[in-house]
Amino acid sequence: MNSIKLFQDGKIRSAWNDAEQQWYFSVVDVVGILTESSNPTDYLKKIRKRDEQLSLYLGTFCPQVEMLTVTGKKRKILAANVKGLFRIIQSISSPKAEPFKLWLSKVGYERLQEIENPELAQERMKVLYEQKGYPKDWIDKRLRGIAIRQNLTDEWKNRGISQEKDFAILTAEISKATFDLTPMDHKALKGIKKKNQNLRDHMTDLELIFTMLGERVTTEISQNEKPENFVENKKVAKRGGNVAGIARKQTERELGHSVISAKNFLPGKKK
Repeated sequence: MNSIKLFQDGKIRSAWNDAEQQWYFSVVDVVGILTESSNPTDYLKKIRKRDEQLSLYLGTFCPQVEMLTVTGKKRKILAANVKGLFRIIQSISSPKAEPFKLWLSKVGYERLQEIENPELAQERMKVLYEQKGYPKDWIDKRLRGIAIRQNLTDEWKNRGISQEKDFAILTAEISKATFDLTPMDHKALKGIKKKNQNLRDHMTDLELIFTMLGERVTTEISQNEKPENFVENKKVAKRGGNVAGIARKQTERELGHSVISAKNFLPGKKK
């Protein structure tokens, strides 16, 4: 599980290691926040030259972990667990060091709580969306959609789908059948230019509802028919999306306007 952690106004890429039951954090992101450097990568290089023991520690105990880049692509980057970050902080003089230590402890504890009680993760996500200004009824649909999406991806994994590009292709099949748009086209319609921005965070209520319908029906068909290869999964995805597409078109006839909307929740845009 990859995610973005927020410390004050800064974003830190992170990845949860199930086998070790601990978070790994992007070292360069942490250095950037603590030093407020415009080039944290270069700053980290200078620290390693100045502190040979730290450089040895990073090379020995800090692995390369796959995380998203600013362009939305997955790359392996230098990462450290909580213990490793405490060691790094010792080499950086920063007024943010102490509050950052407290934040690290809190993040680790919260994740362990979420493992014991998954509902806590949903509650924290709900609070995050509320802080961003989303309405409560939209948040409820968004969280339900996340659960439905997770069920679908789990089903695809059970059917032998493992490659990221294959998940993307199957998702696009559902989207095309539901909205007559690929996710990329849908993002373009809404003016979403950054690859790391989630299309679903900018959908209207009805767009979320029909997305959920297409994915839930796809899951049900797959569970019933158990497709054995990618081609069969692709056909199932299209059929599931077709159900949602037919429902969308019927809804549009009743409402007298398109369900597909250019509206989004981007800052500075009309909600």
